[in-house]
Amino acid sequence: MNTLITVNNETQTVSARELHEELKIKTSFNDWFQRMTEYGFSEGEDFYSKMSKISESVGRPQVDYNISLDMAKQICMIQRTSEGKAVRQYLIDLEKAWNTPEQVMARALKLANKTIDSLKIDNSKLIEDNHRMKPKEIFADAVATSTTSILIGDLAKLIKQNGVDMGQKRLFLWLRENGYLIKRNGSDYNMPTQKSMDMNLFEVKESTINNPDGSVRINRTTKVTGRGQQYFINKFLA
Repeated sequence: MNTLITVNNETQTVSARELHEELKIKTSFNDWFQRMTEYGFSEGEDFYSKMSKISESVGRPQVDYNISLDMAKQICMIQRTSEGKAVRQYLIDLEKAWNTPEQVMARALKLANKTIDSLKIDNSKLIEDNHRMKPKEIFADAVATSTTSILIGDLAKLIKQNGVDMGQKRLFLWLRENGYLIKRNGSDYNMPTQKSMDMNLFEVKESTINNPDGSVRINRTTKVTGRGQQYFINKFLA
C-alpha cells in the first residue's frame, strides 16, 4: 500500500491499478474501472490515463490511470467491503499528514527554493550574455534609441571611435557609391537618394541665407536620423 499514492506537481494522486489490487477486486481492471467512471467522474478533472510500468506477468506496459484522492476515497466507499474501508482510512490519514502545517510549509519552502534556483540560472545567463556582448554591439543598441539627427561627419567620427578606419570624405564616398547619397553633380549632389529617404535614414534641414546683394539663398544640410545611425553603425561594425 506504500506505493498507492504518488505526487505529481505537488498534487497527490492514486494509481487506479494499485487501488484495484489493494481492494482485491476480482473483476478485470478494465471492466471495473470503466464501471467506476460511470459514477460521475470526469477524465481530465478526476483522472487521466498513463502507461504503467512493465508488468512481469504481461511483459509490456499497461494502461493505468492517475486518479484524484477524492475519487479514490469515493471508489473505496462504493465497494462496501472491509478492504475498501481500510484503504479509505489509509488515504484519509495520508491526506491529513500531507496537510499538516509542517508539510505545507515544507512544500512552500521547496517551491521557493526552486524559484530562487531558476532565477539564479536566468541571472547567470544574463550576466554571461552581457560579458559576451561586444562593446560595438552595446554601442549600436544605445544608438538605436537615439532621436537626435547628426551630421554625416559626426557619424564618421562615431564609427572611427569604434575601431573602423573611416573619415568624413571616405564615408561620403561610400554613401554615394552604395546608393545612399546622390553622386551626380548638381544642386542635389550629396543629397539623400529616394531609397534613403524611404528608409528614413536621413533628413534634410533647410535654412535661409541672406546674400549681400539682398537675395536669399536656401541652404540644405543632410543629417543622419537615429534610425540611420543604427543602420550604418550596424553596417560598419558587423
